Amino acid sequence: MAASVLSFLLATAMLLGAGGAAVAHDELTGTVPAEGATVAVLPPGVELSFTSVPSGIGAQVEVLDESGEDWAEGPAEIVDRTATQALRANAPAGEYTVSWRVVSSDSHPIEGIFSFTTQQGSTASLDSVSTAGPAEVQDDPVAGSQTAGVSDFPWSIVLMIAALVVIVGVLAFTARKRLGGSR
Repeated sequence: MAASVLSFLLATAMLLGAGGAAVAHDELTGTVPAEGATVAVLPPGVELSFTSVPSGIGAQVEVLDESGEDWAEGPAEIVDRTATQALRANAPAGEYTVSWRVVSSDSHPIEGIFSFTTQQGSTASLDSVSTAGPAEVQDDPVAGSQTAGVSDFPWSIVLMIAALVVIVGVLAFTARKRLGGSR
């Protein structure tokens, strides 16, 4: 009887522990430009900051002007907890709506929308701004920086499978003991 109670308590604890990781989706902590902000000039890119490093798989950021044209250039780049979307050159002044979707570090997609207004359009892309003048080159990469990508592994799935294997093992052991003991 004590083994049955112990098995039940162990299985319950494992299930409750495995469920906690699935609830903790990453959250958007800030944007550049900020939600509802009015900026003088359209920046060369839009930045989204998160509570954890999102996966680089399936990240999508659209930057739409008032007419619905997307001014995003290339894929979003994720470094540490920030996703950066470069913008095309010659974008007009006006209101922009940013629609984003990334895969959270716990393997679940998260998405949102925010908007900002610019008083003057862009004249140069992110690449031409970064190469326009002398730039300070940093030889050593920033210590501890993480770049998201296909190497991100959903460990929560592995933990859930391991918990299920343990539960099935405990149940099989208990059933075998009961069936063997009743003969």
